[in-house]
Amino acid sequence: MKLFLEPIDVWLFRDGRPFDARSDHRAQSLFPPYPTVMQGILRSHHLVVKGVDLRDQKAIERTVGTATTYPPGFRMRGPFMARRTSEGVRRYFPLPADAVTQENTLRALTPLSPPLGIWTSVPTPQILWCESEGDEIKERWWVREDALIMYLEQGILRLDEAKREGRICPQSALFQRENRLGIGLDDAARTAQEGALYEVEFIRVASGVGLAVDVEGLEGWPERGILRAGGEGRGAYFEISDTPAWPEVPDPLPERFKIYLATPAYFEEGWRPKDWQRFFHGRVELVAVALGRYEVLGGFDLATGSHKPARRYVPAGSVYFFQSDGQATLKADLVNQAITDYGAEIGFGQILIGRWEHV
Repeated sequence: MKLFLEPIDVWLFRDGRPFDARSDHRAQSLFPPYPTVMQGILRSHHLVVKGVDLRDQKAIERTVGTATTYPPGFRMRGPFMARRTSEGVRRYFPLPADAVTQENTLRALTPLSPPLGIWTSVPTPQILWCESEGDEIKERWWVREDALIMYLEQGILRLDEAKREGRICPQSALFQRENRLGIGLDDAARTAQEGALYEVEFIRVASGVGLAVDVEGLEGWPERGILRAGGEGRGAYFEISDTPAWPEVPDPLPERFKIYLATPAYFEEGWRPKDWQRFFHGRVELVAVALGRYEVLGGFDLATGSHKPARRYVPAGSVYFFQSDGQATLKADLVNQAITDYGAEIGFGQILIGRWEHV
């Protein structure tokens, strides 16, 4: 089932930091929300679709599982930024971390050995750098799926044409962040609390923009409807969409291939797993990497009344460069074909495969 969600008003998807009216920080929104948030939204609404009595804990567990387990066959991919186009709903992804802009083109950096006389602490055999100064990117960009696949294959994208066709756009064209002030209330006295000001960041998306998500194992949904999504019980319209099928992974993988993280990934050793071979058949070697700043995700478990463990995730848009023997393949038994040590069932570690040329 492919879903497209659009907000009724604004959305609020807070990060995992504690927050109340007397805290000394603002409540910031993460957007797009993490897969952990989206799977909760979808499983909660599935109880409504099936008419489950919310006082019957056993019926809830039979229908959607528990806080730590999922119903049989449940799989999710996303959520992804998406927009209605003349060709249907299309996904958008963060600009790859290996991209630089030069002379009205988007170019991919290529792994190179450090020149003689230069010492680095980078743990990979090669590094990425730009030999000539690139144009400054003043705002985060998002790339439509077809343009991203072209960039990953060819290492270049013409910006003037892509911008004109809406295949690449600044973040402000998709959504805006809105800050709103509030004040804590004394429920007993029904008055405002002194010194209890707070600030909350909401997300207002542009017309025709929403979230795309693929989900399996939740059967019986109507073609369209309304569900609760995010903080403050904000609502969203949903409909079964015509989002394209997820791109197939090349088999075998190119001798020089790169992995683009379409969703955040968690690895036991921070920015990498203990052993890359758990994801591949055949010999592969990590050559270089372009990383974004790590993101921390935690949360609160209402069922147990305790905080969830906070984990550091490699952000979407990060790129890993590999060399292989030309016969390597992605393991067929990987859940969702995901590269992650946690959360593959619910959409973490979703990847797109490209290629790079040796210089």
